[in-house]
Amino acid sequence: MVRIAADGVRDVVFSVPEDKVAAIKVGAPVSVRVWTGNAELAGKVREVAASSDPVTRTYAVKVSLAGQAPPLGATVYVTVDGGAASGQPVIKLPTSALRQDGQATTIWVLDEASMTVKPQVIQVATADGNEVVVAVASGLVPGMRVVSAGVHVLSPGQKVSIYQSKVPFAQMEQAQAAPNLIAKPVAIAPAAPASGAK
Repeated sequence: MVRIAADGVRDVVFSVPEDKVAAIKVGAPVSVRVWTGNAELAGKVREVAASSDPVTRTYAVKVSLAGQAPPLGATVYVTVDGGAASGQPVIKLPTSALRQDGQATTIWVLDEASMTVKPQVIQVATADGNEVVVAVASGLVPGMRVVSAGVHVLSPGQKVSIYQSKVPFAQMEQAQAAPNLIAKPVAIAPAAPASGAK
């Protein structure tokens, strides 16, 4: 038994976990470095498998290289520029902040001056585990406060208060730090009605 490989253009093939595959797009630029050297080769994502491997649950990605290719069977390091296709800065938000409003995906944004919420339509670029990647161009501005819990019980213009954790500060320091997000997701509870209000 022999295995024959056709000479010519070679692909770099690697596997990607299912929670990361959405960030890799066909045509995205890729930097490839051969394990035995420091020279970097430029390439592009040529193909992303439509289904995962039934055993490893990973997706095969093929990258075509421009110019000289490494030897057949070589081990390489691959860096994929996931944001290069859009060229836009992005914001990560927890999936719990999303709300489906007809065909649109919306979030609740806090107006800190009046402590009320208003809906904001966003464009989800991709998912990253329990977070979604949102293009800044879709209306979000770095530093905005976004409701991350109880999004289905709010209405436009509703007064809210920011949830204060009852966990002692010392315990919070020991807890695992959350990822650093550009937009600040906060759990917001509806404000209690004033005395005598209906």
